[in-house]
Formats: sequence, structure tokens, C-alpha cells
Amino acid sequence: RRVAGFTGQAISRFALRSLDPSCAVVSDGLACFGHVSDAGCAHDVIRTGSGPAAARSPAFKWVNTALGNIKSAIVGTYRAISSKHVPRYLAEFEYRFNRRYDLASMIPRLNWAAAHTPPMPYRLLKLAENAG
Repeated sequence: RRVAGFTGQAISRFALRSLDPSCAVVSDGLACFGHVSDAGCAHDVIRTGSGPAAARSPAFKWVNTALGNIKSAIVGTYRAISSKHVPRYLAEFEYRFNRRYDLASMIPRLNWAAAHTPPMPYRLLKLAENAG
């Protein structure tokens, strides 16, 4: 999910809304990430420094792999990327990523949602663009 910014308050809101209290969060030590503890999560810090060497840290290999996959999926799917639609691009990727082990159910779930979701005027769809 996209957060409003790298502030303690934004990370705290994200953690309370999106993280299970039993999860363990590992971060690179940016001060705002300490606020995941507001949601009851354990927080481990791995200081990596900065620059290209930090990005190659073994502790964050899968994080960097996932970020690369997100970027490739979005760029490979859409002809043009509009910053105002980034939350929707990320939401679509999140949906597919969270269901990657049950691909056979994706189309039936989409059909069910399409059949049970009432029509929505464009003006209401646009409200979601500002959601963080």
C-alpha cells in the first residue's frame, strides 16, 4: 500500500490499518518505521547505509526483488503511467500478488465481484484517486 509519506504518523496509520499485531517488521532503520510498534508489531532494524551496496544487502534481497517485479509488472502492462492512477496500479498488483498461489480462483472471484457490485458513477470512482 502507498503511504502518505515517510512520517511516524503515516507509518502508524498504515500499520494499524494493514498489519497484524503478531507480524515482525524488518526495516533499514529509517526513524518513521519504528512506529509500526503502534500496531503491536515487533520491529527489527538492519542498518544498511546508503548507495548501491545497501541495495545489495542480503537481508533485503526479496524486498528488492518484489519491488523490481512490481515495477516490471506495471511498466509491462500499461503503455503510459499516470501518477494520479498509481494507487490503482498498485492495488491491482497487490490483488494479484496476494492470490498468486490460487490463480484458478481469480477469474471466478472477479466474475462474482462484477455481478455483485452495483454501478458506480465516474465522480465516485475519482474520489478513490486521492486515497492514500
